[in-house]
Amino acid sequence: MFTGIIEEVGNVVEAGEGTLRIRAPKILVDSQLGDSIAINGVDLTVAEMDKEFFFAHLMPETYRRSNLGELRPGDLVNLERSCRPTERLSGHIVRGGVKGTRTLDSLTPEGEAIIARFNAPPELLRYMVVKGPICIDGISLTIVAKDAESFSVSLVQYTQEHTNLVNRRPGDRINLETDIIARYIENFVSETQEARK
Repeated sequence: MFTGIIEEVGNVVEAGEGTLRIRAPKILVDSQLGDSIAINGVDLTVAEMDKEFFFAHLMPETYRRSNLGELRPGDLVNLERSCRPTERLSGHIVRGGVKGTRTLDSLTPEGEAIIARFNAPPELLRYMVVKGPICIDGISLTIVAKDAESFSVSLVQYTQEHTNLVNRRPGDRINLETDIIARYIENFVSETQEARK
């Protein structure tokens, strides 16, 4: 489980078929082989590591559901270690299971903040509410606006400085994970209604 609070922006040093090597000295300080690290919101397992780099394997399903297959050496990625049960949840409950990818429509300055707008299909928008959580490339953010085809979030200065989101360009694909609690509730309600038929 993750919180969507990015700990480090890592640097991709190798991206091959089914493999990814990332430079991330900060989060590796107390990491171990087999630990889970979210890379742009995708839960991956540390297969190899040293003091500055870690290596992870990627499955075909990961490529189908996320933007990790587009990564190249030099790209910046958002990183978060899995949380421990003794820690505060500063963001929201994030599973590291990307539900789909969409594109960034725009980044618009608003005072010291930046409004980021993303397109999204109805099957993802149904789990989004204004002032509710969304996970974008692993970042826990709050939805500030929503219409039939898109949603927006406001990026405070801290988020601008500690994630890779402001380096993205309109048209870039991003990973989305919708609120797992909303998905569970829908599943339970749907199963209950089916059982009553």
